[in-house]
Amino acid sequence: QVQLVESGGGLVQSGGSLRLSCVASGLPWDYYAIAWFRQVSGKQREGVSCLSVGDQKTYYADSVKGRFAISRDNAKNTLYLQMTSLKPEDTAVYFCAARRGTLTKRSADFGSWGQGTQVTVSS
Repeated sequence: QVQLVESGGGLVQSGGSLRLSCVASGLPWDYYAIAWFRQVSGKQREGVSCLSVGDQKTYYADSVKGRFAISRDNAKNTLYLQMTSLKPEDTAVYFCAARRGTLTKRSADFGSWGQGTQVTVSS
């Protein structure tokens, strides 16, 4: 059974940085994608960044390009999202997700999800 556990969220001032972590266990696939999504209450879940483990391709939403970086520590089975130059509009619950296959930005393509971690950026 796939388990994804996020951590690292919190309150930060505009312009600050945070690093989110997602510890993954039970992933049964050799070729899979793991991603970060975010959601503001009342709005659709948005794909922030995705990493395809098989071919190391990455995806970033236009709104975070140049500010966020996705990475993975194989030894620790952990996915990271380094967030810099944070803006108030980055405030959301951030979720980690995993799926078999290559990267995609569509939340409907992911079947395994973590519980989410809140990120709040004050102005």
